[in-house]
Amino acid sequence: MKGHHEIHGTEKHSVHLISDLLHKFSRWYELHREREMLASMSDEALKDIGLSRADVAHEAELHFWQDPMSNGK
Repeated sequence: MKGHHEIHGTEKHSVHLISDLLHKFSRWYELHREREMLASMSDEALKDIGLSRADVAHEAELHFWQDPMSNGK
């Protein structure tokens, strides 16, 4: 039965890994869409939310995997 538990543990690890990857891909897509939305906003709308066109340009230069909310992960 020891082998059965090892397989079950491996399956849990695989499911967790797949779940983490799906979450990461989803977050990357969300960042991409947010950056596109920021780029399409007017200067007045950006000012209303406390951003400048330079802030948006800086954000647009980031790679999709550069997540400001990731705390270095």
